[in-house]
Formats: sequence, C-alpha cells, structure tokens
Amino acid sequence: MRTRLIVVFLVPLIAILLSLGGAAGWSAARSIQQAVYTEQIGDLSYFATTARQALRSDTATVFEGEARRFEEVYGIRVAVYDLAGAVWASSDADPPVLDEDEAEQVRLALSGRRPEAPDAVFPWIVPDSVLVEPVFDDGDVIGAVLISAEVDAPRTAILQQLLILTAIALVSIALGVLLVVGLARWVLSPVRRLDEAMAAIERGEMDARVSEDTGPPELRRMTRVFNGMAEEIEKVLARQQEFALNASHELRNPLNALLLRVEHLATGLGDEWRDDVEETREEGRRMARILETLLGLARSGRADSLFSAVDLATLVQRRVDAWSEVAGPRGVRFRRTGENLVMCVTDRTIVESALDAVIDNAVKFSPPGSEVEVDVTGDEVAGVIAVRDRGPGLTADQLEHAVDRFWRGAEAGDVPGTGLGLAIATDLLASIGGELRVTAPDDGGLRVSLVVENGAFE
Repeated sequence: MRTRLIVVFLVPLIAILLSLGGAAGWSAARSIQQAVYTEQIGDLSYFATTARQALRSDTATVFEGEARRFEEVYGIRVAVYDLAGAVWASSDADPPVLDEDEAEQVRLALSGRRPEAPDAVFPWIVPDSVLVEPVFDDGDVIGAVLISAEVDAPRTAILQQLLILTAIALVSIALGVLLVVGLARWVLSPVRRLDEAMAAIERGEMDARVSEDTGPPELRRMTRVFNGMAEEIEKVLARQQEFALNASHELRNPLNALLLRVEHLATGLGDEWRDDVEETREEGRRMARILETLLGLARSGRADSLFSAVDLATLVQRRVDAWSEVAGPRGVRFRRTGENLVMCVTDRTIVESALDAVIDNAVKFSPPGSEVEVDVTGDEVAGVIAVRDRGPGLTADQLEHAVDRFWRGAEAGDVPGTGLGLAIATDLLASIGGELRVTAPDDGGLRVSLVVENGAFE
C-alpha cells in the first residue's frame, strides 16, 4: 500500500516537473534564438545601408574594410552580391561557395524579398545562421547583403540553460521523493499499527491497542474507534469465558454426583441391566469429556483438539444406539449403512458433539414412523458421515441459510428448537478442519454430511 501511495503521488509530480522543465527549456532556447536573430537583423540593416552607398559609388574598398574588421571582432562573415548573383564584395579574401539553401536565399533577396524569422529549432540542428537582405536604391534592388554566423555562442548559452533547468528538475524530483515518502510514512503509520494490532488480536492478544497521537485526523478518529471496539470485544470475551468457566464448574459437581449414583444403583441390579448401566456410564464419561473441552476453551480462549485414531463406523453405531432410545417413542427408526471400518485421526469429542447436533435435528423433523438413514464412508483423506431424514426438507433458497445461527424454516412450526444445531455442528467441524454440507434430495427430506478431515494426512 505504501508503494502504491508513493507511485500515485510521485508520478504526477514528476510528470508536472518534466512538463514545466521542458516548456522552460524550449522557451529559453527560443528566447536566445530571438535575441541572436534581432542582433543579426540590426547588423544586416547597417551593412545594407553601407552596401547601398558602396554600390552607388561602385567602390567596395570602404565596405570591405568594415566587413573584415566586423568578422575579426565578431566572427560573422559579410558579403555583397550584385544583381547577377556574383560576389561583389566580401569580408573574406576568398569567399566560400554558397550551398543550395544559401544560394536560394540570395536569389529571393535579389528579387526583393526580405528575410523571414527563422523557425524555432535548436541551434545544433543547423551548422550556422544565414540571413540575406536586399539592397534598395530608390525602390529598385541593386544587390543583396549576406550575413553568415556560426551558432557556437547561442548553442553554448542554450546548453547552459538546459543544464541549469535539468539540475533544478532533478533537485525538485529528489525533494518531491523525500516529501512523498515522508507523507506516505506519516499517513500509513497508523494504518500499519492498526494492522499489527488486529493481527495481535487475531492471535489472542486481546490487550493490543494503537496510539492515537499520530497520523491524519481522520485516521486518529479511526484509531479511537478501533481501540474502543477492541475494549468492547475484550469485555465480551471475558464475560463469555467467565460464564463458560462458571457453567462448567457448576455442571461438573452434579455430573460427578450422578455418576456416583449410577454406580451405587448398579450394585443392586441384576446382570440383565448390565448393558444399560454401561451405556449410562459411557454417556456420563462423554459428558465429562465435553465439560473438560469447555473448561479448556474457557481458560485459554481456544479449544485444544485431542487428535487420536477413531473408528467413525463404531462411533456412529454408538450414537445411533443412544439416540434410538430417544427416537423410539415417536416411532422414528435408524438404519445404519456404509462401511464397517472407517479409521480417521481426529477429535472424538468434537465429532460426537457435531453428530449429536445433526441427529437431534433429523429426529425432531422426521415424521412419526419414518426412518433416518446414517451412512459412513471414507478414504485416506477424510471420512464422511451422512444423516438423511424424511422430513419436510428445505428449498434451494433456504439451504443457503440452513447453517446460520438462530435461523429456522417456515416448516419448523411448533417443533422445539433454537436454530443453533447445524450452526454449532458447522463451527465444531471447522475447528478440526472439517465441514458440514447440507443438501436436499429430490425425493424429499434433508441430507446433512459431516466431512471429517483425516489429521494424519494434513
């Protein structure tokens, strides 16, 4: 984000500086050219007057003396051409041969045309600067004066101007970079600290806060809102942990007392009650494991999953047997299908709790005398427990909300419940890397699949 912000500010700044520098450079070059042109026009006018007098008197001695002195001092060549286009007088003893462009200018001047201002070009494009002025006498052209000057001086002046402008542009760009980098650091520093604080809160460091005395006013307000929100979240989580801790402690004592009472009663029962007593003991031990998990969650803020090798087929059979007693009075039967051995490295307590929530939901919505099918399959990656009921089912739109907390379909009617069963099962499976899938078969009812990831292959 810092790089993007720097680019957003810096690119327009550099573009503006380059545009202004280019315009200033071109203006400086044009100004120097205009100054040189103005000086040459003045010199040309002077020599045109001198040449008219020399041509009228047909004596070139005075003109050539002035022209030679002018060339020695300023390095500018001067020549006069007669109406035939031949050199009549020159500052050089041996005047050079005109090139095609210079010859054309002389012809135009002899025809009476005055010189035009040169186009705006850089001096190094042409080797020298040539201007030709016609010489008039009583309105008639009697000759032409040519001034030819090298462009070394204006070229040097223009290059100096360009170097100065380039240095100014580079310094401005460097200052702009420093300014933009500092501005980006000042603006984004609170954002970076907010990001670090949120990451700390995600790791469980609920006391992470951000200083509110730096950055723009808008980000300072956002920082204050974040700190207030973090404090509220910390208070809510503290209350939840306190409630879970108290509830777990309060439930352990009645549970232990109940298990002791079961052991006491079991001593007076015959052998025909042995299976029922053992099932009661197993349910008590399972509730004790759930309470221990809840206590661990309350103490540390997260549940430490105890992964072990679990036979999902055996686990499902035990839960089906336990729920058969609950579903029996309503005439709801269970049918166990699938494989007889599905080994998976996972948390037994979490899988049992999630499966209980799903079976409870299936039993509640199954019509009397119907059948709930529980299927178990698996491979090396995951095990799948599918619970299929014959209830009213859900539409495609309702399936999207089936695992939302406190959501209940319109078909629920007077069926008791809070709409938390599938949501809790979803959260439990997610804590061990699994997921809950809810589908509606074409022939009615609901199919809920518990996908249990095999921890051995993670």
